[in-house]
Amino acid sequence: MRIACSLGSLLPINDVISCSEVLDGTNVDTIWVPETWGMENFAMLSTIAGKTKNQKLGSSIINIYSRSPATIAMGAITVDTLSQGRMILGLGTSSVPIVESFHGYKFDNPLQRMREYVEIIRLACNGGKINYSGKIFNLKNFTLLTKPPRKSIPIYLAAINKKMVDLTWEIGDGVIFYLRPLEEIKQTITKMQSKKKIDVTCQIITCVSEDSEVAIDRAKKTLAFYISVGDIYRDFLSKNGFQNETRNIFEEFKKSGLVSVHELVSDSMLNSLCISGNPDECKQQLGKFTDAGIDLPIIQFNPVGTIQDSFKLLSKSLLTD
Repeated sequence: MRIACSLGSLLPINDVISCSEVLDGTNVDTIWVPETWGMENFAMLSTIAGKTKNQKLGSSIINIYSRSPATIAMGAITVDTLSQGRMILGLGTSSVPIVESFHGYKFDNPLQRMREYVEIIRLACNGGKINYSGKIFNLKNFTLLTKPPRKSIPIYLAAINKKMVDLTWEIGDGVIFYLRPLEEIKQTITKMQSKKKIDVTCQIITCVSEDSEVAIDRAKKTLAFYISVGDIYRDFLSKNGFQNETRNIFEEFKKSGLVSVHELVSDSMLNSLCISGNPDECKQQLGKFTDAGIDLPIIQFNPVGTIQDSFKLLSKSLLTD
């Protein structure tokens, strides 16, 4: 079974590097590094490229508002060169608060913007002079000074709502799902893969501890955080079986913050979205995600206790044969 690992935004940079070195000694397919408003993605992936030899290296995700298509292409090709062809470019739209409040751009035309980004990046990877005329971008005589090591870098798109899912299956090499209930994701994968086969990945909040209740509590806190602050995830989950939970969590968040909102995460919500518990329980839970049609489950590392001890347990439990 293929399996991947995501080293989260809240990990210190040195721990991301040391965890990557541990993963290099495993059969993990891909090391994914997120980008929110902390670590810069291409710098981190370039560093990890020098510390590893075996894993593919994925961005999860580079948003398509904070950099131009040409800049993203240059970054991806640089990492691909340094890693000797191991780069996977994960792209997404991010969200209105991040794009508008943190980067100062207007969040508009996400579907058309994504289509043009993918087209321009692929042209850049293919080499040669680019003259491109789109609805959003117009490039004249853009030519890379460095020769790309590959004619194409795999591009995976982060998709939540139906229109982006449809676009992903039209133009993407793979999809990155997150926080999709098991029944919904199974139906979506079955429907979309019947039209065209692409690589289906899903990032899964994962907490492992010898004390099952401690791991479950940690997973509920992470899940409640995303529901509290992420409008798009909250709306999607509300429409797909968890209306009561999302409403209650958000109302409590508005009143008292994140202190106790995790207590409102139901067992059914946790079991449908996360992997949590002791090592044996987590191994069993992993199977339900692959059974749903996910080609590459991405284990999102959420430390329980100290980072290094927690990562050793996670690796031994889920990431090694």
